[in-house]
Formats: sequence, structure tokens, C-alpha cells
Amino acid sequence: MIEVKELTKRFGATVAVDRLSFKVERGEILGFLGPNGAGKTTTMRVLTGFFPPSSGQATIGSYDVVDKAMAARRLVGYMPENVPLYGDMRIREYLRFVAGVKGLDSTRAKGEVSRVTAAVGLESRAGQLIKQLSKGYRQRVGLAQALLGDPPVLILDEPTIGLDPGQIVEIRSLIKGFAGSKTVVLSSHILPEVAATCSKVVIINQGRLVVEGPPALLRAGQGGAASLRLNVQGPERDLTQLLGRVPGVESVMCQGPPAQGEGACYFTLETDGGPEVAARVAQAVVTAGHGLLELTPVSASLEEVFMKLTTEEKAAGEVAA
Repeated sequence: MIEVKELTKRFGATVAVDRLSFKVERGEILGFLGPNGAGKTTTMRVLTGFFPPSSGQATIGSYDVVDKAMAARRLVGYMPENVPLYGDMRIREYLRFVAGVKGLDSTRAKGEVSRVTAAVGLESRAGQLIKQLSKGYRQRVGLAQALLGDPPVLILDEPTIGLDPGQIVEIRSLIKGFAGSKTVVLSSHILPEVAATCSKVVIINQGRLVVEGPPALLRAGQGGAASLRLNVQGPERDLTQLLGRVPGVESVMCQGPPAQGEGACYFTLETDGGPEVAARVAQAVVTAGHGLLELTPVSASLEEVFMKLTTEEKAAGEVAA
């Protein structure tokens, strides 16, 4: 549904997006991640027609965002990070105005305004002036205007910023419900939100693609969990030596005895990520006559993956420079 090929955007001597390529399939929810200044907002603005690319190509549906700009825009509902709202208009009036700008006739516009205000929890406030709203409710108005016309593609830049925890859960549930029916590009700094909502993640840094894939695959180190947690009965010294000899185990750290379980020790093993390491560890412990009480793969959090990958990318860029 969305395809970006070798996309580059320059502002003078500054390269904001650098030969970026990725795809978003129909009905997929993509988490678009990167540190501040990575090029996320610029990429979204190119996709929505605010900026032309300096080179490369972006298409939405079958429409090039430059050559078929109006056709591409008709497929998109866009919520920028800072939604431009008219404070002296009431929510209902503003949404009817946006519906008119999108080309909806008056009958459909009325129905759409009712639908989107219900979807984002604004029915009881539809007659309120926008300037009287809190930051969280302004975000809801921004999301509502993006939903007007029921576009098949949603591009949402930080949609839950400023919301309280309850509101975040509501909006997250709403976005998750789009899976399969709408194609969504979601930029967020709240990484647990991305992990809970998105089926795919793209991480960029300094305008370049760092990695893409499902959140679970990224958390598992792109191929398998790199750490194992064990609770084993036996002498700490003997177990440390035994575990260190298992092929694929790179380091062994004893975390001390568990709260309950005399004669047992907790260990954290850093491994090479191979799929057979856990089986080898279990076999070594049991063969040596020790009691294996727990063996759990430990996946890195998405935050840890994000920091590791973006730090490595920055270091690589500095070396190249």
C-alpha cells in the first residue's frame, strides 16, 4: 500500500532523509521509530505531499506522491504532531469544515462527524470551543479530522502525546482495531505503545534505515533470544564452570540464590543467539546431575533494541565521516 524507494530529502546542505526504502503492506500497522532529528516527520511530510522529495520515489496505493499527488492525498488521513486547530471554532464546526475541505457533501459530512467524534470519545464535547480543550482533547480532535472520510491510509505523528494513561489505552485500542482494514504509519516515542500496537517496526537514524521487522523479532535480537535465565540446584562454582563450557554460551553471571530454594542459584547467560543453545544448556545441567528449576529465554525490550541499534548506527556514521 505504501512503498518508499531510495527516498532522499535535502534542505540546503542538510540531508534529512538519506536513500530510505521500506514497504507497508495493505492492512499493516507500522511503527516508525527514530531519535529526534532522525527524519521521521520529514518522511511523513513527503508521504502526505507537504514536501517534494529531492530524489527517489514514494507511492501510496498505485499513485506517486509527486506525479499523482491529489490522487495519493485522497487515500490518506494525516495527523501531524502539532495539529493546526482553529481555537475559536467548536469541535463539531471544525470537523464539518475539514470534511468540506476533503470534498464530502453536507449529508455525508454530518454522518462522518458523528462517527469520528464517537470513535475518539468526543461526543459529549462536540459543542465546545477548541481553545477550551486540554492538550489531550486537542489530540483527539486531531485524530478525528484524520479519520474523516474513512481513508484507507492513516499517517499519525505522535498521536498519543499529551494523553493521560487511560486515554492512551483508548486510542491505542482504536488504532489496533484498524489492523487488516487500514494501513497505518504510526510515529511514537512511547516504545511499549509501538510494541503493543504495531505488526512491524521501522527504525531510522540520521535519515537512514537501521532495521525493519516485527517487534518480537527485533526484541529477540533479530533471530533469537541472546540471554537465558536459569535457576539451578548445585554449587555456584561448579555450575559456573559447567555453564561456561556449553557451546554458544559467551558469559555466565550468577545472580545469587532465589528467595526460596535452598542450594539453588539464579544465573544469567549471554549467548550467541543460536537456536540450540537453550537445549544444550538444559542437557548439560541434567547430565551433570543438577536440578534444573527454571530455564527462560530473556528478550531485550524494544527500548534496549532501539538504543543499541541507533547508537551503533551513529558510531558507524562518525567512523565513516
